[in-house]
Amino acid sequence: MTQSIAHAHAWLPSSPCSDGCLPKNPPTVGRIVLVLRVVLALLAFGLLPVLVVLGVPFPRVRRSLTRIGARTLLFAIGIDLTVLDARSERERSRTAAGALHVAGHISWTDVVVLTAVRPSTFVARADLIDWPVLGRLARAMKVLPIDRARLHQLPDVVDQVADRVRAGGSVVVFPEATTWCGRAYGSLRPALLQAAIDSETWVQPIRLRYLDRTGEQTTATCFVGDETIGASIGRIFRLRGVRAEVEFTAPEAPGGDRRDLARRCEVAIRRDDGVEPAERPRKDVYDPSVHGVMAEAERSPMSPTVAAA
Repeated sequence: MTQSIAHAHAWLPSSPCSDGCLPKNPPTVGRIVLVLRVVLALLAFGLLPVLVVLGVPFPRVRRSLTRIGARTLLFAIGIDLTVLDARSERERSRTAAGALHVAGHISWTDVVVLTAVRPSTFVARADLIDWPVLGRLARAMKVLPIDRARLHQLPDVVDQVADRVRAGGSVVVFPEATTWCGRAYGSLRPALLQAAIDSETWVQPIRLRYLDRTGEQTTATCFVGDETIGASIGRIFRLRGVRAEVEFTAPEAPGGDRRDLARRCEVAIRRDDGVEPAERPRKDVYDPSVHGVMAEAERSPMSPTVAAA
């Protein structure tokens, strides 16, 4: 996307989305509002050292401050937030003590939006740690890095995710493995969902969309194609009238087949998208659970539950 990745392989996830997916001449704010947004964003990032200091002795305080910081940053970016949750109390209780959260991936703003709803650990691209501004946020939130170009590392990431949720933590994964524009989307890769099966933890599908002033789905926030992270931040900070909608659907039982679990989660988060199967772009064919992990299994021993296709 924005930076070349060394040792790329044939199964590296890709998306056909490009800057052609962006809306033409979207509503933007004036210079004064833009300056105020930047100042407020800098203040929000000023909270991050506090979060790191308070993280170990006061985890509840850290979570509260993280949520406040994320909501402040989201406000600074100019994105409103709506949360839809029609789950029953019983359904909510299944993921209250920790769960694997699954969402589609549209932009770097997804992390800010979901943190503003519920602070969690995120599995994200490894080079995010080195990005300006967002890298600092990633380090403070203890992001679990994953290098899609080095699939032999995938079983270790699965184990880390499983350990986090066993300990009662919430972990967010984006199984599409790359960003799409939001109107087009890719298949959910099953590999990371193995962590829910290994830890016998419920999975929480999350339907994430960005809407414009009329309530229609917009691609204005998408981070795709050759756009750099700096250009994306500058463009999105200027947008006006964007709202993020986060919908919690009924949790999915882990079961024993990660492919079935991925299919169930995809049905949950794509519901009512208004895209007929024949109209959907061709899905990318990368599947680390088949190619990468199985190849690694032939080279060195590992947990059978991770290596199984």
